[in-house]
Amino acid sequence: MEVLAVSTKLGLTSFGGPIAHLGYFHDEYIRRRKWMDERSYADLVALCQFLPGPASSQVGIGIGVIRAGLLGGLIAWLGFTLPSVIALVLFAFLLQGFDISGAGWIHGLKIVAVAIVAQAVHGMGQKLTPDRGRVTIAVLAASVTLLWQTAFSQILLLAVAGIVGMTLYRKTTLPQTESLSVPVSRSFAALCLAVFFGLLILLPLIREWVITDWVSLFDSFYRSGSLVFGGGHVVLPLLEREVVPSGWVGKADFLAGYGVAQAVPGPLFTFAGYLGAMINGVAGALIATAAIFLPAFLLIAGALPFWNSLRTNSNVQGALTGINAAVVGILLAALYNPLWTTAILAPVDFVLALVLFLMLVFWKMPPWIVVVAGAVGGTLIELFSVHIQPLQL
Repeated sequence: MEVLAVSTKLGLTSFGGPIAHLGYFHDEYIRRRKWMDERSYADLVALCQFLPGPASSQVGIGIGVIRAGLLGGLIAWLGFTLPSVIALVLFAFLLQGFDISGAGWIHGLKIVAVAIVAQAVHGMGQKLTPDRGRVTIAVLAASVTLLWQTAFSQILLLAVAGIVGMTLYRKTTLPQTESLSVPVSRSFAALCLAVFFGLLILLPLIREWVITDWVSLFDSFYRSGSLVFGGGHVVLPLLEREVVPSGWVGKADFLAGYGVAQAVPGPLFTFAGYLGAMINGVAGALIATAAIFLPAFLLIAGALPFWNSLRTNSNVQGALTGINAAVVGILLAALYNPLWTTAILAPVDFVLALVLFLMLVFWKMPPWIVVVAGAVGGTLIELFSVHIQPLQL
């Protein structure tokens, strides 16, 4: 019950995205409650940055596992995730129940999404592409993502980037680290990893054999949750490619939901709950949320016992360096399409996006305030566009 109470408190109050979440976790779990020592927490954060998936959610799951076993990990995830899932599902029902898709504040939320992703590209680019080689990988990844849009293009991109990174960066000096003690056996961890890869390979095949909406939905969200490197924002292009071309969710509704997801606390991956609700109500929300987070569970339980040896392997670290650079490029491509092409329709839209970006990056304002400002700005744009007609020359 203690794990549930603390994680739910965090799920209701943790605004600001993955980096901010790690700060909240450190303050609550480490500084106040001392559930782990500083070094072990740093090791756990490093592991979750290494793995694909929602890093902050995986840190929370890992702390729950170390504190109270596998059940503790599940409870920690529920408490942290459920509040934002409920909020986003309610917004999905609001969007479906009322004809508000053309409202000015909805357009403002799309512009918020542009500013948020631009902030992510800016921050991740500074951290993950600091040299000419990694910038080149990012630009090539962005180009390929925009020009070759298939179901397997991003998987192939990440694989190639990993090989290039292993070739170029495997000689990087690695820091000395201490071992991380975890209550998970290596045999159970190996089973989790086998299930992770088995589902990743078999679900697309099952989807072809068993043509049902539920299998297709689970496969799309499981695959999206399995291939995200570099933070929650990177899930945007993966999910967009799964739900928009198929007709499950319109592009405008997709971007509106993504904008609202910035205003709620908890992990950005709960955007899947909104999409699932738009596709098939409460049942769709439950399936989409479970599917997108399942890889996080399997990977954290599967990797914890092996992390001490993996993180000192120079080949693994080099591959990750290349993959992270490619992730920046994939996110840059998403900034253009679908975000820019859908939300920035006039100079005034660009001006609003610039102001929101300024608020996020340089004024360091909380994302929920930026979301409110975007919604108000969109409403004002709509009002003025009705009353101001272009000059006839």
